[in-house]
Amino acid sequence: MRQFLRSKIHRATITQTELHYDGSITIDEDLLDASGIDVHEVVQIVNVNNGERFITYAIAGERGSGIIGLNGAAARRGMPGDLVIIMAFEYVPSAEDRQSIHPTVVKVDEHNRIKST
Repeated sequence: MRQFLRSKIHRATITQTELHYDGSITIDEDLLDASGIDVHEVVQIVNVNNGERFITYAIAGERGSGIIGLNGAAARRGMPGDLVIIMAFEYVPSAEDRQSIHPTVVKVDEHNRIKST
């Protein structure tokens, strides 16, 4: 098995942080739907502003709100205004044709509204 990128939300803006929370990243439900990332799915986050890379899980934020919120310990990895890339991966049998793998890439504007997929 090999691990490949399945989907990502590219250059989203962190809108809030909440240190005293159980953990995770809150993502607008519109972005979850467009990217195919499921609630409670493990995601890897890369902070473009400071180079931090960390793993957490997704929870649903209010649809249409544009929310990207770092919660719990993840709140120490970024601040509102930072740009992040949120990625989900999948395992694929190594014998499978890699030409058939086409990740979903959701690009957003400065308000985390979908520009393109």
